[in-house]
Amino acid sequence: MEHSYEFSRAITRKPSASIVDGLRAADIGTPDLAQMLKDHAHYVVTLRETGADVVELPALEDFPDGVFVEDTALCLPEGAILMRPGAASRMGEVAQMAPALRGFYDQVLAVETGFIEGGDILTTAKEILVGRSARTDAQGVAELTKLVAPWGYSVREVFTPEGVLHFKTDCSLLDAETILATKRLDASGCFEGYRVIHTADGEEAAANAIRYNQFVIMAAGFPKTAQRLRDAGFEVRQVNNTECAKLDGGMSCLSLRF
Repeated sequence: MEHSYEFSRAITRKPSASIVDGLRAADIGTPDLAQMLKDHAHYVVTLRETGADVVELPALEDFPDGVFVEDTALCLPEGAILMRPGAASRMGEVAQMAPALRGFYDQVLAVETGFIEGGDILTTAKEILVGRSARTDAQGVAELTKLVAPWGYSVREVFTPEGVLHFKTDCSLLDAETILATKRLDASGCFEGYRVIHTADGEEAAANAIRYNQFVIMAAGFPKTAQRLRDAGFEVRQVNNTECAKLDGGMSCLSLRF
């Protein structure tokens, strides 16, 4: 688990026209498909700039939220684990992702009881943090704990702030010992033992970023947080996220990384 931010591959999925019907906690506007396609292409180009092999899966018109592939699986060096989404409309996305993962992994396991989504899972160099949320329950966390134990991983259950969709809505891994987080999440004490960089006040949405090899890839439009990351020595790449944000989506949601 030492290199939990170093990857060689990623799986993404193109947004579908049905994205306008995607789930959202609050209606802040209808996503613009043309803009989302442009942003998604920029995201893929940025991943490839790191030297990654990026697989782009076709759009799924029957699953409006299918672009948010991270929720379907947890990818680890030893194997992949298929999730069990807490949103009923997203259950079918897992079966659509499974064949792609079996093309890369000999071991593809599945959570079969409870509910758990990848957006609630943060894998660090020493543990897997799983946030309980409206989409991830205690049974799902327990099932994941059993599945990863033979591979030598420990799971620590934490709690997502009320009103926040996923644990990683409010945090992201920057390196082996550093986490970017909102003040409200860090206040829970869940990151004790880690170095924490807070998002700037009013820029809490910047917390959902990804460290992918040499880059921290974050949503554009959060200049103070971007500067904090640069001041800490990180190389930052920014991608417009205005349309995904209308569906509570961010940088980590758009790829499976392994």
